[in-house]
Amino acid sequence: MGDTQALDIARLGAQGDGVADTPSGPVFVPYALSGERVQADVHGERARLIAVMTPSPDRIAPVCRHFTHCGGCAVQHLRSHAYLAWKREMVIAAFASRGIDAPVAPVASVGLGARRRAAFSARRTGRSVVLGFHEAKGVEIVDLQECPVTASAIVRVLPGLRRLVEPLMSRRAPGRVIVTLAANGLDVAVEDVPGDPPPDVREFLAREATALGLARLTLAGDTLYQATVPAVRFGTANVVLPARSFLQAAPVAEAEMVRLVTQAVVGAKRVADLFCGMGTFTFPLAQSASVLAVDGDKQAIAALQNAAKRTPGLKPIEVKVRDLFREPLSARELQGFDAAVFDPPRAGAATQAQSLVDSPINVVVAVSCNPATLARDARILIDGGFKLERVTPIDQFLYSAHVEAVAILRRA
Repeated sequence: MGDTQALDIARLGAQGDGVADTPSGPVFVPYALSGERVQADVHGERARLIAVMTPSPDRIAPVCRHFTHCGGCAVQHLRSHAYLAWKREMVIAAFASRGIDAPVAPVASVGLGARRRAAFSARRTGRSVVLGFHEAKGVEIVDLQECPVTASAIVRVLPGLRRLVEPLMSRRAPGRVIVTLAANGLDVAVEDVPGDPPPDVREFLAREATALGLARLTLAGDTLYQATVPAVRFGTANVVLPARSFLQAAPVAEAEMVRLVTQAVVGAKRVADLFCGMGTFTFPLAQSASVLAVDGDKQAIAALQNAAKRTPGLKPIEVKVRDLFREPLSARELQGFDAAVFDPPRAGAATQAQSLVDSPINVVVAVSCNPATLARDARILIDGGFKLERVTPIDQFLYSAHVEAVAILRRA
C-alpha cells in the first residue's frame, strides 16, 4: 500500500492520466479528469484511483466493459468536446516545445468501430486460450468480449480465433494474432509462436480458417491458408496486401489524410512520396502528377509496383527501394520535383527534412503519428525557409494517447 491522499487534478497529461500538482511534484492518476477531487493511493509520482470525490462535468460512462482493466484505451470516460480538445492540445504543445506557434485545425475524428487492424496477444491458460490486449499497467492479457473501437467484422470472429490459435499457444510466452480487415475479407497473421506445426495441426488450422471465412492465414510470414488474396484500395488501385505489411489503422482517417495531402499539392507536376509504403498517397497523387515512390520495405514496394502496372489512367509512377534513414534522397535527386510528401515511422525523418530544405521543392506535406518528431522535422523545414501553413490532427487511434497529424509547409 502507498499513501492514501485526496488530490486535486489540475489537468490531463499526455498519456491520459490526471495530473495533480503537489508539494512533492506532479502525481499521475489514471482515469482521473481535470477539475476533479479524488482519493488515490499514491506511490511516488504514480497513484491508483480509489474514488472520485468531486466528478468533472466532462466525466461520462465508458463505452466498453473492459475499460480501466484493458490497456487499449486511456480516456473513454471523457466527454467528446473535452477529449478532442485534449488531443488538439497535445499537437499544439509538441510544436510549442520547438518554439512554433502552430496553426492547428480542429481534430478530425473517426468514430467507433473504425479500426481495421488489431494486434492481439494470446496465451494458453489451462485448457483454453485468452485473446485480447494486455491489461492497463500490467502483464496479463484481458480476454476480450467486445472492443467498440475495432471493426465489428474483427470482433465477431474473436471466439473462432481463440479456437483457431489454441494448438499454437504455450503457457510460457504470449503469441501475437494480427487481424486486418482487407477490402475482401479478414487477413490473420500469427506471430511469436514456437516451432513448425505438424501436418495434423496445419489441417486443423485450415479447417478453422475456412469455417471463419478468412481470406488468408499466415504463421510467421508463411501462408498456411488462403481463400483469396487480401487486398486494399488506394485511390483507383487495388493493392495486394503482403503479410506483415504496414497499413493505416482506420480507413476514414486514411481518407482524410489523403484529402489533405492531395489538396496541398494541387498543381504539382512531379511529387516525391517518401516512406510511401504500399502507396497510400502514391496512387491518389498519381491521378494528377507523376510520382516517385520511395520506401525501404521491399515487399511494400513490390506490392505498389505490381498494382501500378494493373491500374490504368495514372500518371507515371517510379519506385525505389531505399532506406531513407540511412540514405535520404539528396537535394540533387530532388531536382525537378514540385512537392514532397513524407510519412515516416514514429522516429521521424530529420535528415530527410534537411535534404528537402536544400532542394528546390516548394511544398512539403509531413504526415506523422508522433507530434513530437513531426514538430522537430517541421522546425528544420521552417528554419530552412518554409512557412507552416496548417497542422491537422486526426484521431485515428480513438481513446488512446496517440494522435496522427498532417502538416503542410510551403516555401516562404
